[in-house]
Amino acid sequence: MNTTATILESAKKTILSESESIANLVHYLTEDFAKSVDVIFKSKGRLVITGIGKSAIIAQKIVATLNSTGTPSIFLHASEAVHGDLGMVLPEDVIICISKSGNSPEIKVLVPLLKRFGNTLIGMTSDLNSFLGKESHFILHAHVDREACPNNLAPTNSTTAQLVLGDALAVALMEVRNFKNEDFAIYHPGGALGKKLLLKVKDMLDTTHAPQVSPNDSIKKVIMEISEKRLGVTAVVENNTVIGIITDGDIRRMLNTRDTFIDLVAQDIMTKNPKNIDSAILVSEALNILENNSITQLVVLDGNKYLGVLHLHDILKEGIV
Repeated sequence: MNTTATILESAKKTILSESESIANLVHYLTEDFAKSVDVIFKSKGRLVITGIGKSAIIAQKIVATLNSTGTPSIFLHASEAVHGDLGMVLPEDVIICISKSGNSPEIKVLVPLLKRFGNTLIGMTSDLNSFLGKESHFILHAHVDREACPNNLAPTNSTTAQLVLGDALAVALMEVRNFKNEDFAIYHPGGALGKKLLLKVKDMLDTTHAPQVSPNDSIKKVIMEISEKRLGVTAVVENNTVIGIITDGDIRRMLNTRDTFIDLVAQDIMTKNPKNIDSAILVSEALNILENNSITQLVVLDGNKYLGVLHLHDILKEGIV
């Protein structure tokens, strides 16, 4: 009888089975893994990854990961390869062929054709003694004892193992290339991730509505400037240099402690030496400064020149958080 308890127990068994298979992969790493990374890194061509069935799906994911981390890669479907798609393979390309058994009919047809072109062939298989295992120049040993499937048939543990080896390969190549955040940003320019890695403060700052008053301006003018620019703050600028800021909170505190402000000017209630940032820094870094200092606005400078105010709400609107 299917109950909540039995269903959850089944899920736990699958997760534990797959996690054990992944953990065991470290015992099957050999020099071939390091040599595979080296030959891919030194290749002047692309990395071509091929497979059939579920392995083909894993191959496509690995290709996507490699492309986004600096290793140009393409997917070649094993069954389509023998019907014309072999033309995708160039002389300097390195090839990874993925197959759990290493003995499927498509693989047995494809491997000799790939080797005939003289390309380096890396096999990813669970069986070192398979056709693929024996014919490959290097082996990524994706061995699993059994599948999580109760009938030991549906690719589960085996495809997870292939996926993890692909990730290990991608990360190793990233480290060999000294792949940095800036490099990652080049391949991810869109969406929140791209903005986080690429968007600079100057790219989103509205310099046409930069709130500012002079040190001797009246409190009335200060209030009008804060209200008009709608940022909840104004900079106090003297001789083109920011000497302080006044927030709407400063205005409220002043009104709570005084019956009149007719004798006050901006410099009397401003906060000196406000937090500021250079316009060339990343917005993500500006966000860290705001969070670390529990503030919502930052004065933005270009050198010593005042450009405007960056507000937390502007960053939130960009979807960077």
